[in-house]
Amino acid sequence: MAVEQYTESLTLKEMKCVIGKNPFGYVLPQGDVSSIYKIENLLKKAGGKPKECDIEDYSQGGKGKAKPEYIITFDDDINTIIVVECKNSIKKHCSVNINKPNMFAVDGVLYYAKFLKEEYNVVAIAVSGTTTQNMKVDTFYWMRGHDKYTILEKAKDIILEPQNYIELIKGNKLKKAYSLDEIRNTAIDMHNSLREIKVTESHKPVFIAGILIALNDEDFSKSYSMLTSYKLVMQNIQNAIENVLMDSDIKSNRINYIKQVFSTLQDNTKFAGIPLGHSKSITWYIEQLEMKIKPMMDYADSTIDALGVFYHEFIKYSGGDGSGLGIVLTPQHLTEFMCDLADVNKNSRVVDICCGSGSFLVTAMNKMFRNANPDEVENIRKNGLYGVEFDDGLYTLAIANMIIRKDGKSNIYKGDCFNKRITEELKSKNINIGLINPPYSQKDVVELEFVEHLLDILTIGGTGVVVVPMSCAIGTKFKDVRERLMKKNTLRAVFSMPDDIFYPVGTNVCVMVWTAHTPHDSTQETFFGYCKEDGFVKRKKMGRIDALGNWESIENKWLKLYRNKDVIDGLSARHCIGYKDEWLCEAYMQTDYTKLTQDDFQQTVNDYLAYLVKSGEVYED
Repeated sequence: MAVEQYTESLTLKEMKCVIGKNPFGYVLPQGDVSSIYKIENLLKKAGGKPKECDIEDYSQGGKGKAKPEYIITFDDDINTIIVVECKNSIKKHCSVNINKPNMFAVDGVLYYAKFLKEEYNVVAIAVSGTTTQNMKVDTFYWMRGHDKYTILEKAKDIILEPQNYIELIKGNKLKKAYSLDEIRNTAIDMHNSLREIKVTESHKPVFIAGILIALNDEDFSKSYSMLTSYKLVMQNIQNAIENVLMDSDIKSNRINYIKQVFSTLQDNTKFAGIPLGHSKSITWYIEQLEMKIKPMMDYADSTIDALGVFYHEFIKYSGGDGSGLGIVLTPQHLTEFMCDLADVNKNSRVVDICCGSGSFLVTAMNKMFRNANPDEVENIRKNGLYGVEFDDGLYTLAIANMIIRKDGKSNIYKGDCFNKRITEELKSKNINIGLINPPYSQKDVVELEFVEHLLDILTIGGTGVVVVPMSCAIGTKFKDVRERLMKKNTLRAVFSMPDDIFYPVGTNVCVMVWTAHTPHDSTQETFFGYCKEDGFVKRKKMGRIDALGNWESIENKWLKLYRNKDVIDGLSARHCIGYKDEWLCEAYMQTDYTKLTQDDFQQTVNDYLAYLVKSGEVYED
């Protein structure tokens, strides 16, 4: 395969479309436009790209056939087309005078566009390079019948889906389907460049969230690419943050903290020294977040916390998995499962007292929107979601997450969740569902005390669904807290989760379902699920993913077992328990011996021998 075809394939991949029919229209390769006579006639007029031809020169057409890499048409906008020209090397991206169409991508695509714009509004895209890391992209818009084209600055070095070019031209919001690959690549790029300019770890989340907040200011979003100095951009970011947060009822001291981070960065000489519009400049970060991450957050049908996933990937490269910085992202499918266990719906009021970037709130919000009418949606936005976060950076991420979704931003509290004022205020909100993944291994507060506090905030009969280390479910630990919990609340169910669900963090966890303010009756059975196989597999550089698409059916199976309280050997059990007992399925379920193999027996023997060696009861020879 010719090297240039790598660029062509990369372009289609980034555009998320295929040659031929697509949901939005058609992708036509190599000038094969015989089915559209107007385009065919215009390309005949252009002919093959000449070696040299000024943009303003219409007197000559090239010899041979015009063969742009792709012509893209739209079913719902027949007057607009996209033309794409690719080159295999960034050295062939653009000539000094943009007058060598045969040799350079920019020159070539503008050569085609100047003929096509006689009948169409033309989006002209020049792509050079064979990987996203070394790729150069310039995009132009040439309106029908106009003498001059405009440069789409925000699409610099970015390839969008075809429909998003139309939205960009119209000044509308872009929307993108969730892409872990794109999130990861953007996170790595940003992390590496921020490290080079010596941005501190504590400032990184505020920097990212602050830009996303600023982009919600319409004036800033439209004008930042036209600002002429680094200092001016930084000042406009701060002004936009203040405008957005003041409208969102965020307290002035929090606004000042976020602005102060940008004020500090304004004095960073390395950052200030990168010319605007260049890769890794301040405008580059704004464009990357606006074009790549924010559209995923705006995606209407997504329950995914794209910002949380982005920051989790981002922080990995700051040394380890981010747990040392307090960043342990709850896996997306686990937040979905916990929301479903809680039966989150449009009438719910949900709180997360350790909300981090807001993953539970994002997932819950989208489930609450289902089957809700516009008035109910507005009520959910204003009164349905509450969060508390102590960490400055994560708090900023959380309010950015909520603001971008036009939701609940004034209901995210900055502070200690045990703070009396915050607690009393939350108790007054009639919250009936709590979802948390509390901080683990704290010196002064154990995980179950966060659970106890969460349940205390909920209404009588409210549901708390929590993910905690398995040590919390073993009868020998935290007896005093366990006793207090059961005196006031009912433990309805416990699920033993996959050993590596938090991979690469090595924490074995279980999910508990509690009913608040209803004392536990130890004569009534609690349900236990053994949910060790979620269908996820580990992939290099990707972590655990649902590669085989099995998660949906597995989750439905788990939920059905729970709702019907079915007992199946090897999967579930029911048992009467008190605070001194073990709260795990492993203690009560029957083994399904029909599934055991010789390999299982050998593994058990190996594990036992390893334990004996480690404990010193036997010695290696």
